[in-house]
Amino acid sequence: MTRQRRRHIIHTRRRATGLALAGAISFLAGMTDATGLVLSGDFVSFMTGNTTRTALSLGDGNFQHAAVLIAAITVFVLGNAAGIVIAHFADRRIFVVLGCVGLTLALASVMTNAGLVLPRFYLIVASMGMVNAAVEHIEGLPIGLTYVTGALSRFGRGIGRWMLGDRHFEWTIQIVPWLGMLAGAITGALLVQIAGAATLWLIAAFAIMIAFAALLIPKPLHRRFNQNATPRPVARAR
Repeated sequence: MTRQRRRHIIHTRRRATGLALAGAISFLAGMTDATGLVLSGDFVSFMTGNTTRTALSLGDGNFQHAAVLIAAITVFVLGNAAGIVIAHFADRRIFVVLGCVGLTLALASVMTNAGLVLPRFYLIVASMGMVNAAVEHIEGLPIGLTYVTGALSRFGRGIGRWMLGDRHFEWTIQIVPWLGMLAGAITGALLVQIAGAATLWLIAAFAIMIAFAALLIPKPLHRRFNQNATPRPVARAR
């Protein structure tokens, strides 16, 4: 086997692994978002929607709901930050990040008291922010996990470039998180009708299952799916 052929096989395996992870995590996000929307009435990963609803609430004078949504957006951002920090210090970063997501969802699932609805909502939002640190890109191509607007935009731009003669097809991978999100949302919507709030237990178990499946991925690959968080040197002004 030639060196070029070997590199091609390794590249293909890395991409297939990354796509499988992105699809599974987007499925998880879709289930969580659908379940969270039914249980709370607000989105737990779609912050564009929550931003718009915040503006509408402010316009209607519903400042209490606007405050809840602004807090949710803040928690989502902090969840993303926490995921990056956790991933940076973990050797098996995908396993550790997804494990933390599963534990956070498990904690949210035990909050069945009516007075804990809001803390449960924020825990779910934090978990959806955190999960984005599990896979940030695949072979250098950015990929979204809990939001698909960017993925659909990149997919559409890829179609436009193809129409103009560009025959690179890397952009086609952007449809994977959308399909995963759609399938997960459908599954979550069906499960929450059957099991209600107990669906969170199933989602937490699924997150843990993906985490353990990630242990089968060779250790060096865990860092290839994430951006390097090493601080860049600051240029001195002259």
